[in-house]
Amino acid sequence: MGRFSQAISEGDGISVVPILEGDVAELAALAQDAGAEAVAVQSAEEAERARAQTTLPILVRGPLRNGDLESLPSRGADACIIVFREVADDEDRLALLFALAGEAGLDCAVEVRDEEDLEEALELVDPEILVISERESTEDEEDLERTLDLLADVPAGKLVVAESPIRSRDQVVALERAGVDAILVGGEFLRVSPDFGSALAELTGR
Repeated sequence: MGRFSQAISEGDGISVVPILEGDVAELAALAQDAGAEAVAVQSAEEAERARAQTTLPILVRGPLRNGDLESLPSRGADACIIVFREVADDEDRLALLFALAGEAGLDCAVEVRDEEDLEEALELVDPEILVISERESTEDEEDLERTLDLLADVPAGKLVVAESPIRSRDQVVALERAGVDAILVGGEFLRVSPDFGSALAELTGR
């Protein structure tokens, strides 16, 4: 078990993982003080900057190339995300990226957005960590609806990370009660507060 999976599986309740945008070094330090269990960044370069200011596990969620995976650990990253829809047309590439991540010692999550994504991802690589993303949700979908619906199809024993439009602590609690292990909190919530640390602490319950 890697540092990221350990953090979200053994944390006190649901883990809050902010997606850092801007000065990732400063925000990484604030996130640790606010009770985050890990942080997410977009690239290896951002992982390196964040690592200088935090001991938290770092998740890289940006587009991945083969060479990126080999270098991520040396840049301070602990985990990565493969977006299933970006590789769905190339099963060999999905398997290769997943294998390279494992060889590099990274926790590797696979992002899915519907039942078909989930079914195929489980069949092809059977990841231990699944990210249920509500990006590109439709107007008629309520907040958290897609995550809560897909949870029923996730096999027991998997770690589930929700990327949902979180706006309040009540939504965090609802996801925790449903069995979600962690949430990725995007900048759309954190940017509306003048104080990143306070906004994040509200979600973590600290």
